[in-house]
Amino acid sequence: MTNQTETNSVHSTPIDPTTGAIVPPLVFTTTFEYEATGQPHGDDEYIYTRNRNPNRLALEKTIATLEHGVLAHAVPSGSSAMMTIFQALRPGDHIVSSDDMYFGIRVQLNEFFAPWGIETTFVDMSDLEAVKGAMRPETKLVIFESPTNPMIRLADIQAIADIAHEHDALVLVDNTVATPIAQNPLKLGADISVISLTKYIAGHHDVLGGVIIFKEQNEFADRVTRLVKIGGAVLSPMMCWLTLRGIQTLSYRVRAHSDNALKVASALADHPKIERVLYPHHPSHPQYDLACRQMRVGSGLMSIQVVGGREEAVGLVQRLKLFTSATSFGGTHSLIEQRESIEENSTTPPNLLRVSIGLENPDDLIADMEQALS
Repeated sequence: MTNQTETNSVHSTPIDPTTGAIVPPLVFTTTFEYEATGQPHGDDEYIYTRNRNPNRLALEKTIATLEHGVLAHAVPSGSSAMMTIFQALRPGDHIVSSDDMYFGIRVQLNEFFAPWGIETTFVDMSDLEAVKGAMRPETKLVIFESPTNPMIRLADIQAIADIAHEHDALVLVDNTVATPIAQNPLKLGADISVISLTKYIAGHHDVLGGVIIFKEQNEFADRVTRLVKIGGAVLSPMMCWLTLRGIQTLSYRVRAHSDNALKVASALADHPKIERVLYPHHPSHPQYDLACRQMRVGSGLMSIQVVGGREEAVGLVQRLKLFTSATSFGGTHSLIEQRESIEENSTTPPNLLRVSIGLENPDDLIADMEQALS
């Protein structure tokens, strides 16, 4: 493979050796014929689809290449990817987590894993002194998103990795918003990257999936591999095939999402009915310099805070015509939602709307926003 993301997106999936098919065939079988030798079988053999499947293997190799890792596991969702990581920890282990994580991850840590004896300290990841102060001898994992969802906050990946590694802790970055096109956490010092395939990677609102990528093969990676294979939480062949199809256009889609989002952010930044625009590559973002240093493009997710509180924010959503009121992000259609209403124990401001900019013409999206705001 080359070092060029566009080329790797297209050529990481090999041509089918049996038929010469450019697009790999779907392999739905659950079991495979294999030679009976009476000896243990290796990990490189097809025996049972929970252990190894051609479609999943092709996807995992492709994602590992794009994210500059050595090993990847495709699982049923981004949430299950995080849960698998937490299951690989031991009672008594400690996690340092961003206080601005996807709310479902907070639920996992507080409701499911705290009773197992895994303690979590939540901190502001933009405050490096707070990160240092949260580290303990038993800290095994530091986790954060950058940018975060939905507050679009950034964290200095390299600086946090340096702090964590001084304490022999691993660093996990949720790279869902940025994607490997905008940012490569493993090249910035992180040990593990987790991505929701549901969003930009598959990119067409028709896949639910997640992936775990490791920078190197180590004892913790081996534990996660064991959990995936024995637990059986693996992505189906069909979801893998659809995701691989999406990856073919990933580089160009993310650039288009990013270009469109910057135009929309610029159009809204000075609007009198918009209190605040949060987009990493817009100069008004408080961490704009870090965003430019760490991210090649800004991706397609932003948040806006509407003057007048929840009522005005909801009213804006109701008046839009091209934006669809729906959750998720990263697909072809532009989506918008009043985020607080679907989060458990939400700390998100009630006037905040999370906006996923799609692949429509940006002038049409701006015109729709302007008519709804008027």
